[in-house]
Amino acid sequence: MDVRQYIQDHAAEFAGALSQWLAIPSISADPARRGDVGRSAEWLKDHLAGTGFPVVEVLGTGSAESAGLPAVYAEWPASDPAAPVALVYGHHDVQPVEPLDEWDSPPFEPAQRDGFLFGRGASDDKGQVLFHALGIRANLAASGAARPPVTVKLLIEGEEESGSTHFADLLRTHADRFACDVVVVTDTGMWAADVPSMCVGMRGVVDAEVDLRGPDRDLHSGSFGGGVPNPLHVLADLLAGLHDEDGRVTIPGFYADVLPISVPERDLIALLPFDEKAWLADAGHSGATAGEAGYSTLERIWARPTAEVNGMWGGHTGPGGKTIVPAEAHAKLSFRLVADQQPAAVIAGLQQYFRDRTPPGIAATVTSHGQGVRPCFAAPDTPAVRAGRRALQRAFDASVLFTREGGSGPEADLAEILRAPLVFVGVGLDADQIHAPNERVELALLLKGAEAAAYLWDELAALAGELTSRRGQRAGRARR
Repeated sequence: MDVRQYIQDHAAEFAGALSQWLAIPSISADPARRGDVGRSAEWLKDHLAGTGFPVVEVLGTGSAESAGLPAVYAEWPASDPAAPVALVYGHHDVQPVEPLDEWDSPPFEPAQRDGFLFGRGASDDKGQVLFHALGIRANLAASGAARPPVTVKLLIEGEEESGSTHFADLLRTHADRFACDVVVVTDTGMWAADVPSMCVGMRGVVDAEVDLRGPDRDLHSGSFGGGVPNPLHVLADLLAGLHDEDGRVTIPGFYADVLPISVPERDLIALLPFDEKAWLADAGHSGATAGEAGYSTLERIWARPTAEVNGMWGGHTGPGGKTIVPAEAHAKLSFRLVADQQPAAVIAGLQQYFRDRTPPGIAATVTSHGQGVRPCFAAPDTPAVRAGRRALQRAFDASVLFTREGGSGPEADLAEILRAPLVFVGVGLDADQIHAPNERVELALLLKGAEAAAYLWDELAALAGELTSRRGQRAGRARR
């Protein structure tokens, strides 16, 4: 039996299992749902054991003082101990579901309609995790083997939708156990159902708050206006100065570490059937595109860093007038980062920007909450990405293009701590309405994902020399 036929024969069984899992409300951001996140982990453990994984367990995260939510680890060794090792990353927690009245069917009562499965987590990320269980069985059925051609490890966390708070520590604690030659990320999407593509990068993010203080109290504008600096005027000027006339960010050193987008990747992005008018309609019916000169809209939102003003306030904002020079002004900013930028370096540059430009009489304070999320990038010409692309092309019987994503996740931690290259194999769509009411997934695409996963293990096995030859190099860097 070939891979495709096996998957089709087991499609109904797969949809039934996924529906069972989706019924568990594993909302990691809701403390009242901690028990449900635990139930979700136990369900996945049992399902993977039933699939045939000889090693499956639930891993606790955090500490006694700061308990985290459970991850699931599974391992299926290859017959050849020298075969490449692939670790699949995904998550089993889901987003909150409000507003409930906008759902056409209850979010945790999965429903099939017109070839789609509706329910929170259907696309992000339970459906895309579960297709790996089907894919590995299909690979074995097609080969007649008892073990996969590469060692397959699964690491499915339970905190991705609430910031992956304890994930980096989990990776460091179990780094030897999670050691691999490639990390397969299955939490991304494609351009369209009829335009298969694979993601090669995700932007990072870091936020900041800026506080300006002038006089120690609000002043009467008739007595003092025009004679002392106004914090709101200064803030408006400084925020406007964050970009030059070409849309480039003026923060010192902001572009110093930016990995330029290559000509081949730009050419592949240009092949995507991008409808700017339709995109603007999806962007809240925005009236025009804008951004850094010299780049297309897709390049701007995927491969170029940004500085955004998320909010600003100060002085009188209540009903009626109040003629004052305000004592304070505030703003919230966020920065989307691209490879190889570091959040801490961006914040340091922002602090320098305000030190250098804030005029006398105004004190500026720049603070950032948390460490931010680092960007990640998987170069299209690397062996792992080439293998992933071939697997997707076999599943879809079509050429596969490249995209990036503007969202952020823990992929940079995976690549750095495990010292392994990334390859993204995801089949979600923008139309899946992840994080929104009526989340859904097209079941036919999940089956294609399972097929691609089945082919991926053979594709990686064929690269054994290229992938495993890097183990010694990574081990040497780790010792240094």
